[in-house]
Amino acid sequence: METPGLVVQGEAASFSTALRSLLNNPQYSDVCFVVGQERQEVFAHRCLLACRCNFFRGLLGPKLGPGMPSPVVLSTVPAEAFLAVLEFLYTNSVRLHRHSARVSLRFPPMGSVHTLPHTHCGLQRNVYQHRRRYVVLSQLCLEFVVKVMDVEMVCEALQVAVTFGLGALQERCVAFIEAHSREALRTRGFLELSAPALLPLLRSDRLCVDEAELVLAARSWARVGAAVLERPVAEVAAPVVRELRLALLAPAELSALEEQNQREPLIPVEQIVEAWKCHALRRGDATRGAPCRRRRGTLPREHHGFLDLPLK
Repeated sequence: METPGLVVQGEAASFSTALRSLLNNPQYSDVCFVVGQERQEVFAHRCLLACRCNFFRGLLGPKLGPGMPSPVVLSTVPAEAFLAVLEFLYTNSVRLHRHSARVSLRFPPMGSVHTLPHTHCGLQRNVYQHRRRYVVLSQLCLEFVVKVMDVEMVCEALQVAVTFGLGALQERCVAFIEAHSREALRTRGFLELSAPALLPLLRSDRLCVDEAELVLAARSWARVGAAVLERPVAEVAAPVVRELRLALLAPAELSALEEQNQREPLIPVEQIVEAWKCHALRRGDATRGAPCRRRRGTLPREHHGFLDLPLK
């Protein structure tokens, strides 16, 4: 019986450092990418990319003839995010910082570091070795985004999470906004949320904000969307406005909202009628269409004593 040979392990750190020296290095490279709106040139090595990533294997194909082939143009990918992915492919590690996280979140169609492996690097669920490699990169980037998350970034991260179905990131973003609701509602990122990204916030019982302030934030959000989409405010607001809990407002606040709604339609008239019905009948369950459950940040009002649904 043959004796097994001795396996000698070299230092991983020195190996990673050597490969990192090849990253975006024109020397010995045989493929060039033109990346981002700035059309930055990024140099790489076909054999390394092909053996590490199915996406690049299919993109680059077999090399035909001598010399450097024509550059591969990836104009929708931010260079910083692309270089981070290449760094991981070359060294099995990646160095991230707050700015790169912000850059990646602002270019979700193909750009974010943590979504690129899922959508563009050939992650196949039936191929274990490839799935494991890119799940690791995805988790690294998601953990980093969560670690550096702040009020200015959180709504951008939530939009990316909803767009790409990143459930764990969405949960962390919603929890962060629940704890910093008033500050988050005043950010540009909040105004730029899509309706599907705004819905889980308006459905939350744990928002630390009063309903009157939430109605104002929803109106500001709808105005921005109406200007961008060139559609009426009420039409933009329609997918989300039902989640506003108008029965929590005092009669004077509800009257003021009704007057403003006549000048600038936002909320369906029947939704306001349902809120008035709760006040008239002094029952929180007067109509099933009128949500009466208080949020964590709901300020107390005299009529809250007859609401049947307590704060969770």
